[in-house]
Amino acid sequence: MSRARNATETDAAGLRERVADLARRVAVLRAELGKVVVGQDQIIEDLLVAIFAGGHVLLEGLPGLGKTLLARSLARCMGLEFSRVQFTPDLMPADVTGTRVVEDVAGAERRFRFQRGPLFANLVLADEINRATPKTQSALLEAMQEASVTVGNETHALPRPFAVVATQNPIELEGTYPLPEAQLDRFLFKLVVDTPDVPDLVRILDTTTGVDQPELHTVLSASELGEITQLARQVLCGDHLLHFVAELIRATDPRQAHTTEETKRFVRFPASPRAGQGIVLAAKVRAILDQRASVSRDDLVAAMLPALRHRVVLTFEADAEDVGVADLLQSWRAQAEERAKPGG
Repeated sequence: MSRARNATETDAAGLRERVADLARRVAVLRAELGKVVVGQDQIIEDLLVAIFAGGHVLLEGLPGLGKTLLARSLARCMGLEFSRVQFTPDLMPADVTGTRVVEDVAGAERRFRFQRGPLFANLVLADEINRATPKTQSALLEAMQEASVTVGNETHALPRPFAVVATQNPIELEGTYPLPEAQLDRFLFKLVVDTPDVPDLVRILDTTTGVDQPELHTVLSASELGEITQLARQVLCGDHLLHFVAELIRATDPRQAHTTEETKRFVRFPASPRAGQGIVLAAKVRAILDQRASVSRDDLVAAMLPALRHRVVLTFEADAEDVGVADLLQSWRAQAEERAKPGG
C-alpha cells in the first residue's frame, strides 16, 4: 500500500513540476506577444487559453485593431506553420481546402493529384471570415471538428497541432454574412476586441511609426503546445464543479421549467453541450497557467462569457432592447450555483 502511495505522490509531484515549468514558459510567451500587441492583455490571455485547450478562436472587432497581427505573432512566437486566408465574397471552398488537379506523369497516363490548400498549416488565420458566402464558410466545418479535409472520396489529415483563428467584422458592417450556428459552435471562444485606451493608443502610435520595430522570438514550440493540451486533460475538476457547469448550460435553455423569465423572453436557442466542454477545458488550462493541478470555480467563471457569447442565440426582442449574453450570464450563474448545491 505504501509503495502505491509513494508512486502516486511521485506522479503528482512530477505533474506539479511540469505544470510550473510550462506556466513559466507561457508567461514568457505572453510577454513576447505584448511587445507588438499593445493594450490587449485580456485578449492575449484568452486566446492562449483557447489554443492551449485545443480549440479555435473567433476574434470580432473593427478593422485596424491588431487581430491579424496577434494571430501572426502567436504563430511566430510558437514556431508554428502559419497560413492566412483572406475571405472575400468570390472565394470558393476549394480555394481554402485544396482541390484535385490533373498531373502528367512521364511514361504513364495522366492522374489526379491533391493540391493542398492554405488550410494545411498549424495555425490558420481566416481573415474577415464573415465576408465570404455561407458555402465557403462551411468549408471549415470538417477541418475544425475532425482536423481533416475530404475532397472527392479521399480524406486528408491536417497537420497537428491545428487551430483556426478567425476574424470577423461586426455584422452591422456592409458586405458581411452572419456565421451559421453550426459554424459558431466550432469555436471554443469568441473574443471581442475593443479599441485601446489613450495611454495604450499612444504607445501603439509610438511603436508602429518609429524606426526600431520589436523583434519577436520563438519561446514555445509546437510540441510544447501539444503537451499543454494533453496535460490539461489530467488536471482535476471536482464533480461539484462539473455539476455547476452542467446546471449553467441548462439555465440557458428557455424550454426548462425552472429557467428565468428573462431567459424565456430573450433566448431563442440555448448553449450546446460543447459549450460546457469548452468551459471545463479552458478552466483546466487556466489552472495550469496558475501553476495548479486542479480547477477552481474562478477558472470556470473566467471561461463562461467567451464560451457562451456566440453559442446562445438571442431573440429579436433582445436585440431591440440591447440585451446581450453578458447581461444574462449573472442570473444563469446564480441559478446554477443554487441548483448545484447538495439537495438543490
